[in-house]
Amino acid sequence: MSSRTDVGVSEWALVVAAPWVLAVLEVFHPHLHDPLQLDVRTWLVVHYSQIALFPLAAFSVVALIRGSTGIAPALCRVAMFVFAVSYIAFDTAAGVVTGILVDAARQSGHPENWREAIDAVWNHRIVGGVGVESAPLLALAGAIALSVGTVTAAIALKLRGRPWAPVILLGLSGFGIGVFQTHAWPGGPVTFGLLGIAGAWLLLLSDRAQSTGAA
Repeated sequence: MSSRTDVGVSEWALVVAAPWVLAVLEVFHPHLHDPLQLDVRTWLVVHYSQIALFPLAAFSVVALIRGSTGIAPALCRVAMFVFAVSYIAFDTAAGVVTGILVDAARQSGHPENWREAIDAVWNHRIVGGVGVESAPLLALAGAIALSVGTVTAAIALKLRGRPWAPVILLGLSGFGIGVFQTHAWPGGPVTFGLLGIAGAWLLLLSDRAQSTGAA
């Protein structure tokens, strides 16, 4: 009996708490306009934390389809893997590296001498924060993968008989970053907040079904 409780707590922590913590964190994500005016401390805290929280958010979606087989669950797992890998790499380069360079620039006493190096990272077409001509490749790949992952997870859960409302909410949750074109406010909080709500809803339905079955 205690083992079932432990599993339930860990599942709630992964499926609900992880995306909600990420959603709250993203509220404090600074919007970068001039890198040399950046709030470096907040920037680095947010980006170091995201390195752990992005893959946990990916796992939270995969956990919802545990035990499911078929094309939709397989696509979901692949898509969430791509999202996690893309966003860890993207966050490390555009986030952590940019923050470290800005911090070093300020400490040097001649921050303008560092601007070219900072811009080289920030404007990089693959790992940058803002692409010169289009969205950086890693950010674009991650946003698309997240959308594919939540939609295919929703399909898999609907095929298992889950109600339409939480399934639709889950599917839509993955589009926030793409629609708002940022994982800072409002894109990240909307995306991961809705993901946590959908996950909580689905877990409550699952718990209720298990309780009814046990009774």
